Amino acid sequence: MSNILLSKSFQAAAAIAAFTLVKHAAADDQVQAAASGTDLVIGATQDVAPALGERVDISLVGITYVTAGAAVARGSRLMSDASGRVIVAAAAAGSNVNTVGTALEAATAAGDIIRVQLNPGTFQG
Repeated sequence: MSNILLSKSFQAAAAIAAFTLVKHAAADDQVQAAASGTDLVIGATQDVAPALGERVDISLVGITYVTAGAAVARGSRLMSDASGRVIVAAAAAGSNVNTVGTALEAATAAGDIIRVQLNPGTFQG
């Protein structure tokens, strides 16, 4: 079960899948799918997949569902992959990635939808 403590409505700057990590787009009040571990993720779409220009509620704080981009162990610190899905946070030596939170359950494969505690941070390799 999710437990979203704070959500906000934004406009989709492009089509975004449900349960996808998002970042700010170029225009104020717009979001787009996150595309790397260095993106500043602000939250995740919920069970709605907005088309370009549609309004969408974004989970900003709390526990939400997010699609996994690979197998993930419960308790892992997570970051975005190139499609806005969560993967285990990893950084090359001396480089930083932005983490989005902690996996509250395991994913056995890409495409699994898991509960994530949103808790942004930074991880250095």
